[in-house]
Amino acid sequence: MIFFLLIQATVFSQEKFTISGTISEQSSNETLIGVNVLFPEIGKGVVTNEYGFYSITLSKGTYKLLVSYLGFNDISNEINLNKDLKLNFQLTEASEMLEEVIITENVEKVNIKNPQMSLNKLSAGTIKKIPVVLGEADVIKSIILLPGVTSGGEGASGFNVRGGSADQNLILLDEATIFNSSHLFGFFSVFNPDAIKDIKLYKGGIPAKYGGRVSSVLDIYQKEGNSKKFRLSGGLGAVASRLLAEGPIVKDRGAFLVGGRASYAHLFLPLFDNDNSAYFFDLNTKLNYKINEKNNIYLSGYFGRDVFSISESFRNIYGNTVVNLRWNHLFSAKLFSNLSLIYSDYFYGLELDFVGFKWDSGIRNFNIKYDFKHYLSDHFQLNYGINNIYYRFNPGEIRPNRSDSGIRRDKLTNKFANEFGAYVDAEHRISDKLTLQYGLRLSNFTRLGQDALNLYANDNPLLFNSELEIYQAAEPIDTLRTSSASTIENFANLEPRISLAYAFNDNTSIKASYNRIAQYLHLLSNTSSPTPLDVWAPSGKYVKPQLLNQYAVGYFKNIQNNAYSIETEIFYKDIKNRIDYIDGAELIANNSIEQDILNGEARAYGLELLIRKNEGNFTGWLAYTLSKSEQRTPGRTPEETGINNGKWYNTPFDKTHDISFNGSYELNDKWSFNTNYVLQTGQPTNFPTGQFEFQGLVVPIFDGDRNGQRLPTFHRMDISATMTPRKNKNRKWQAEWIFSIYNLYNRKNAASISFSQNTETLANEAVRTSIFGIVPAVTYNFKF
Repeated sequence: MIFFLLIQATVFSQEKFTISGTISEQSSNETLIGVNVLFPEIGKGVVTNEYGFYSITLSKGTYKLLVSYLGFNDISNEINLNKDLKLNFQLTEASEMLEEVIITENVEKVNIKNPQMSLNKLSAGTIKKIPVVLGEADVIKSIILLPGVTSGGEGASGFNVRGGSADQNLILLDEATIFNSSHLFGFFSVFNPDAIKDIKLYKGGIPAKYGGRVSSVLDIYQKEGNSKKFRLSGGLGAVASRLLAEGPIVKDRGAFLVGGRASYAHLFLPLFDNDNSAYFFDLNTKLNYKINEKNNIYLSGYFGRDVFSISESFRNIYGNTVVNLRWNHLFSAKLFSNLSLIYSDYFYGLELDFVGFKWDSGIRNFNIKYDFKHYLSDHFQLNYGINNIYYRFNPGEIRPNRSDSGIRRDKLTNKFANEFGAYVDAEHRISDKLTLQYGLRLSNFTRLGQDALNLYANDNPLLFNSELEIYQAAEPIDTLRTSSASTIENFANLEPRISLAYAFNDNTSIKASYNRIAQYLHLLSNTSSPTPLDVWAPSGKYVKPQLLNQYAVGYFKNIQNNAYSIETEIFYKDIKNRIDYIDGAELIANNSIEQDILNGEARAYGLELLIRKNEGNFTGWLAYTLSKSEQRTPGRTPEETGINNGKWYNTPFDKTHDISFNGSYELNDKWSFNTNYVLQTGQPTNFPTGQFEFQGLVVPIFDGDRNGQRLPTFHRMDISATMTPRKNKNRKWQAEWIFSIYNLYNRKNAASISFSQNTETLANEAVRTSIFGIVPAVTYNFKF
């Protein structure tokens, strides 16, 4: 198909010429994403890709060219197109504000004619304005304010998209997979906002280049560094500080970026006779070098660790390490490529000194990917590529940490797998009103051999006791031992993707999309929010890959020359082979997890509304989501009860109503104010329906539907004020103070509700556990 399209495009474009180039910021040489390159007289244009490159093919003639990007001065030229042209542009800032505030502000506006839907973008400047707990700007806490995105609550890690679980989100940092996106068990995210360049969240209509997760893709790119001059920026907060340095390696050709963060609240605990500790640190790095006009290389990395300890008896260390070596190559004015070699590692370590052992687990992968973007004509672009990921899973290893320990060294069986993907994706403008994006991804997952794999009679590791109506583990009949070079199981799936946009005019359109995606990795967790102890497991002989079908239809409108925008979407998705846990499942240090899980199905559907105000002193958005998220695991035979008697039940991520508001008001060049408001239906949970006493112990009874009750409604308001001293305006040293209050009216939102007996009255009572009350904070940011 690609060969045929290339031949057709060659014939079609014989009388045409191509304009291509790179657009960057003049003060730093930082490439800019999403810049508009327009030809107003003929109503055509293109935007720059993730690396600042653009290409468009037009008929021979004279044209007015306009380069436009909010926060920067426009460039307008008249060009005589009688041959292929290479035109690079450098944009200058339209104001003296900090560049993070203005560099990508316009990317958040809705693109009426682009068929890409279910996509949200946030600039680094917007993220820094949003008030969060303890005053630290946070990527994950910011996207939770968008429609269709929720979390497990305060202090919970991960995020949920359209009723999906946290492990169904593909999180990429410079194309490398991040397996745990949280610091301090969810209080902070691993992404340093000072180092962030671009953020996209795909909730649906996911392009064919992405695969492996069935809910969403969070694609984050780091800044490349300033190749003109050295700059330093950072911030001092109540519990953490950060510092970022960037500058030229070779002026105008190469640059470096190094950024670090660390928390230090634990340093003050000894003052209160508290020898516990909880802190994190991380490091962002990036190097880039322009070899020539056609070749650029990049080396980026991230390293982060969390440390949590209780006295000298308990110590927990976990974190991510990623490295990506990339090569951008321009084959021609129409063909752009990116080759990436990626290493990603997630480590979890636990030490219990009072027991006398250490525990290590994790997941490691090596990924090679090669992507191409082919600008065949002004109305047809083709994206295609391949990637291959090799996985090594360490479910856990326990060993003694001292000579008098009674613990024996033991190792759960390592698992190995390989995931291959190839895709082709077309962006096709049929007419001025109708634009399509369609593609196909082929994914193949191979579960490789391991030291020991249990074999069961009839391949059934889980038996059903019809008398007791419970599931019980089957006894293995044999053990299969194979090398990691052999194949245990192989899965292959075709994943079609299609999106379309029909524009009634320049300000109104309808869009529709369909996705089919396969997910081959599963996070073994029976909590509503991931914890570092949760273990990733590959599909294989007893665990099938999850298969998603998602449909979405939306209405999009810009009002008053893009000053306001409205985005409305209706979605429905179903997932096959969603793993479910039997009652009493043991997931920690389990070498035979197949004895505790069943394959079920899930579905989610809902309505999303997003209203934005994009211009003026007051900007912000109001988001509302009405949705339902359910799961069902029927019995495999008529006599089996399945989970929850085979009936649909609420997933832990079901939030019927979700309202979010974010507002920002620029009073003057010295003061600006921001606020959030969040209201969500309470999280599904289970409360006991009764109790009985056995040998002096009170035992609760749970006999209702799974997740049949809910926590109280969650709501909270946050505010902040930013002061930028006027005396800094014309100085190299620029600074600002941010004063914030999280949970303004001190709402005691329930993280959980437990039931116990009052020791004084002996009456049963419900006890609400809350994470945060009102939290004031002050942060000082600087740059020079």
